[in-house]
Amino acid sequence: MKKDIHPKVQEVIASCVCGAQFKVDSTKPDIRVDICGLCHPFYTGNEKIMDTEGRVERFKRQYKVK
Repeated sequence: MKKDIHPKVQEVIASCVCGAQFKVDSTKPDIRVDICGLCHPFYTGNEKIMDTEGRVERFKRQYKVK
């Protein structure tokens, strides 16, 4: 690797709008995100599926998924 061409990596605190903060390594001095693993609906189990044509219900009936 060539010397002095790579950006400096430092430990910074990444902040989410939900209030969660994480220590991460980054080349940027500050990281702010809109959504994280603690507030994302997929990971929290609060995921809502918008199904206007009944495809999800049809799939659940066909394959007997709860």
